[in-house]
Amino acid sequence: MADALGLLALLIGLEIVLGVDNVLVIAIFVGRLPENQRQKARIVGLSMAMLARIVMLAVVVALASLTRPIVANFSVRDLILLAGGLFLLYKAVHEIHHTVEFREAEHGPDGQAPAAFASIITQIVLLDIVFSVDSVITAVGLTQELWIIVSAVVLSFVGILFFARPIGDFILRHPALKILALSFLITIGVTIFMEGLHKHVPKAYIYLPMGFALMVEMLQMRYEHNRRRKKA
Repeated sequence: MADALGLLALLIGLEIVLGVDNVLVIAIFVGRLPENQRQKARIVGLSMAMLARIVMLAVVVALASLTRPIVANFSVRDLILLAGGLFLLYKAVHEIHHTVEFREAEHGPDGQAPAAFASIITQIVLLDIVFSVDSVITAVGLTQELWIIVSAVVLSFVGILFFARPIGDFILRHPALKILALSFLITIGVTIFMEGLHKHVPKAYIYLPMGFALMVEMLQMRYEHNRRRKKA
């Protein structure tokens, strides 16, 4: 029992760390919706994404075939990562363009471009599936006990849902942070695409520069806040 609890804690930690990508995606995509629909979109999107991940776990017997080449030395996993990486790159660049060119301000008094609720939910779920491919395969490699993996997925999604709103609102209130988050998504998209090409990119090479850039931006925001307060 102690081993099972230790493994559960390990998998929860793994899911939460990998969930950073989800938080950024949700923050950016949900920001396209009217404010009164955002929390509903977070809950519905994460719930459907969680169900999709559990379905993937339910077919655990077939997961081994995900890494077998099927087309030109590319496996199902590789094709999912290639398509997901390209889609994430497109969405991140598109959102940066809209933010920098003030396209959002042209569509409504609240500064939000109109977006279909169902479309946002679909994009959140699809990208979560892309993000979850490696974590599902890793989890299955660690244990065959489905109850442990499903429990880790459910508990980690509760944690992600708890942080999604405050982080998302904070990012949307600060355009510089929004652009920085979108830049992170571009980096993640490139990494996912490279993984699909069998080019492993160490995660430390991604998250450390991200953390450093975020720290610099937070210092800049603190400086601007103190400067405005001193003038006042």
